[in-house]
Amino acid sequence: MPPVEVEWTSVIGLANQTLTTPALIDFVDKFASMLPEDVCAYIRHIHRRNGLRNDRLVVQLEEAVVALNGHGITPVLLKGASTLATAPEARRGVRIMSDLDIMVMPDDARTAVAALSEIGYDIHEQTPPESRRWHVDLNRPQDVGSIDLQEAAPGPAYLYQNFGHVLNHCVPAPLGRASVYIPMPIFQAVTLIVHDQFQDYGYWLGDLDLRHLVELRDLNASAEPLDWEKLTSLASSDLMRNAVETQLIALAELLGVDIPHALRSRLIPRLQFMRQVMQARFPATRVPFLAMMVLDLGNHRKAARGAGRAAVHPRGLWSLPRADTVQFLLKAAFAERAGKV
Repeated sequence: MPPVEVEWTSVIGLANQTLTTPALIDFVDKFASMLPEDVCAYIRHIHRRNGLRNDRLVVQLEEAVVALNGHGITPVLLKGASTLATAPEARRGVRIMSDLDIMVMPDDARTAVAALSEIGYDIHEQTPPESRRWHVDLNRPQDVGSIDLQEAAPGPAYLYQNFGHVLNHCVPAPLGRASVYIPMPIFQAVTLIVHDQFQDYGYWLGDLDLRHLVELRDLNASAEPLDWEKLTSLASSDLMRNAVETQLIALAELLGVDIPHALRSRLIPRLQFMRQVMQARFPATRVPFLAMMVLDLGNHRKAARGAGRAAVHPRGLWSLPRADTVQFLLKAAFAERAGKV
């Protein structure tokens, strides 16, 4: 049952900010008779418009994959692209997407860029060759979204040490006239968590990404619920485990997902979740709470050293963060980040 007294302007404002407005469609369909008519009309309108946009994204995705298949490349669809490719047509409008995340093997990267260029894509942005993680953003003027072409899963490679090759966690699947690899649910969950917590620096900044939390909830509600204990056991380090369990606590506390108590009871993840909630309610606390990075700074350096990057942190596991790291996080803490609170 919906609460009796709700400030709907604030609810819709938060949903718009976190890019979760169309995900409220299930709530509207269930309780329409108890909700204000203008609220129902607005959410249905956004859901319908987003469904139309995502229908175009499906067509765009199939065309891109057909071009890649034509050059002998079968890509892995990551994050929203994977969800879009597997969702029933009636559910396409639930998730707002900014781009299509497509992964190819490193040896296929140049060929993939050429294949997409042949069908009209231009390079909007590309990381330098010396970057630790290569990706290129491609777009065309007639499309509703860009393609984020990658050669690895999101985040630092050392966080996936316990997973082995990515194709070990994927299944082949058709996409219209094309063929793709779809990550298994556990790997989809891991990539969402790593993306939010480390590629987007959410673990260090104390951000909440409600859109991806909703996606994790929906993954768990699919035909085969996620094995949260297995997911946590695959964490490659104390840092990774803390980040995963922070997300699991958020799922349990905010969305009512059934998470085993042992996976939401440790101190550091609980402190991190309390920080997330406090920052969401009182944004002025974002800067002072940056000090909480010291809780896991040693674990971060230990994980990086375990991946053969000992020279990166020559000053010891528990020394203070470098000045440029602090400056970067201070700048990020004040930046407007779509979908984050």
